[in-house]
Amino acid sequence: MTQVLELDVRKTKRSRCRIPSRVRHLSQEADGRILNVSRTGLAIELYNKLHASTGSTVVIENDEIGLLEGVVRWNRSGRLGIVIAQNSNSMAKIDAYFRHFHKEVQPVLKR
Repeated sequence: MTQVLELDVRKTKRSRCRIPSRVRHLSQEADGRILNVSRTGLAIELYNKLHASTGSTVVIENDEIGLLEGVVRWNRSGRLGIVIAQNSNSMAKIDAYFRHFHKEVQPVLKR
């Protein structure tokens, strides 16, 4: 008997970066930095607490990309995985970021 798992996995390549950002959820704000970004989502490390559960709508603001809306996909140990809203405005901002600003960040320590 063959069993196929229907896993929802990432379909686009992640690129490492370090972009200082601010995340807003309802009346809360938290500073952090984007650790990696793709055309459909990003991972952000928060410097202080933000009570945003999976499925919550958040707004990410920074100087390089601008204002992005997204939905929290996961929340673990002070990090958030966010799916970026797939509208023409967000997609244009992400494309412009990759075209003009993005530089791949290499880890400082290697195993």
